[in-house]
Amino acid sequence: MFVPQLEPVAGSLALSALVAALPLATVLTLLGAARVRAPRAGLAGLAIAGLVAWGAYDMPVGQTVSGAAQGALFGLFPILWIVVNALWVYRMTVRTDHFDVLRRSFGRLSADPRVQALVIAFCFGALLEALAGFGAPVAICSVMLVALGFDPVRAAVVALVANTAPVAFGAMGTPVVTLAQVTELPLDTVAAVVGRQTPLLALLVPLLLVALVDGRRGLRETWRPALACGLAFAVAQFAAANYLSPQLADIGAALAGAAALAATPSARRPATEQVRAAVLTGANDADDADVDRVDPRPEVLRAYAPYALIVAVFSIAQLGPVKELLDRATQRFDWPFLDAASAEGQRLGANVFALPLLATGGTLVLLAGLGTARVLRVPPRAALGEWLATVRELRAAIVTVTSVLALAYVMNLSGQAATIGHFVAAAGGGLAFLSPVLGWFGVAVTGSDTSANALFGGLQVTAARESGLPPELLAAAGSSGGVLGKMVSPQNLTIACAAVGLTGREGDLLRKVLPWSLGLLLVMCLIVLAQSTPVLGWMLP
Repeated sequence: MFVPQLEPVAGSLALSALVAALPLATVLTLLGAARVRAPRAGLAGLAIAGLVAWGAYDMPVGQTVSGAAQGALFGLFPILWIVVNALWVYRMTVRTDHFDVLRRSFGRLSADPRVQALVIAFCFGALLEALAGFGAPVAICSVMLVALGFDPVRAAVVALVANTAPVAFGAMGTPVVTLAQVTELPLDTVAAVVGRQTPLLALLVPLLLVALVDGRRGLRETWRPALACGLAFAVAQFAAANYLSPQLADIGAALAGAAALAATPSARRPATEQVRAAVLTGANDADDADVDRVDPRPEVLRAYAPYALIVAVFSIAQLGPVKELLDRATQRFDWPFLDAASAEGQRLGANVFALPLLATGGTLVLLAGLGTARVLRVPPRAALGEWLATVRELRAAIVTVTSVLALAYVMNLSGQAATIGHFVAAAGGGLAFLSPVLGWFGVAVTGSDTSANALFGGLQVTAARESGLPPELLAAAGSSGGVLGKMVSPQNLTIACAAVGLTGREGDLLRKVLPWSLGLLLVMCLIVLAQSTPVLGWMLP
């Protein structure tokens, strides 16, 4: 059994953490500064992670390779399995022209592209995050914005930034459920504290989105619907997380945000031609004229059917008997050539691999896709052709995601991530401020708030008890800070680029979203710091 050391470099935790951070620093530097294409950056980071694991942490080469292979498989299934099937559904709607029908319907809901960004990226994206997660909201919402006439880069940035506030309760509350399991804290307590942190982000994100779409003018002219949307989302998320069910927090918040937009009179005002010309740089005169076209009601219903099917399938899958039936198909087996423990000597769950054949978002989206093909009258041969074309389109994304997940697994299994975590946890009085940073780092590496919670949740609680801080506060802070690392995760950058046809420009996206990620992270750090003192301590349950 391989048991990693926390201080392998000169017996120094600081030096060891510096060396352990090299793989992620390599990926982000190559993407953001050197403008290297994402597949090459991911493979370079994986190589550095392997060298650090073998050279500094004395992890056997065989176990290093085995751990990387498991991470790559996890990248393929379930993560890319979700993305491929989500984009397949989109391709079928494009093939049958029903995506144009959907675009015109959204255009009539609000003629203001800034409000459309709130409806699609923030509200609908939150609903998809609640049901699916794992990149599906970014993939689907970004292509919907492009179809409305948004520039691909702007659409991708808006979708990435919007995919923050709902993440902690995404996939039917999976991140907070996992956090409660690994920390052995009551789920109600953990969810309640997270529900008193991320809603504060929800107040800011819609305002930020309209600013990203149309600068200061967008903020000045549409702050009322943005604030109404954010406030309704925040109140609903807080109420569900604290008094109802964390699994329903994002569903209720998404619906409340959309309802608030529909009830705000200024949200229905058409944008000026000057605004449309400045924002819809991907639109043309034909698109503008096309919005006025009236589609038959049956065709409008068919256009919404794919997304209604996704919501229905995921909702049914969460029902107790159905969920148990799907879980029975999960295959578990010992992963070959891997026998790893934590730094404390406890055998890791990664030694056993779980393959959820049916109880995974990708399979459920596939079922919704089969229903979509039937509703949209896509012949089976054509539907299969679109699925294969989707896989071909995602070739570069497949390399990037698998290499980044392989990197994450090597860092986790070798002890590199634990070293960084213990270094941050040793901050003493500054622990409350740095706790969200640890979650941010975990999600930046893995692309998943669930994975980051599993990785660092127990460490946060241990550090909190040693420093005299409330353990539920730091456990929740890691998850709340983690949501802000999702927009800079190479995995999600690749998904966004692949969705809108910007493959190879992940570095451009990173440079655009990194300042917002760090800025919002600073806000969350200050919130948690204030909650650890009498200033905002009254907010804790």
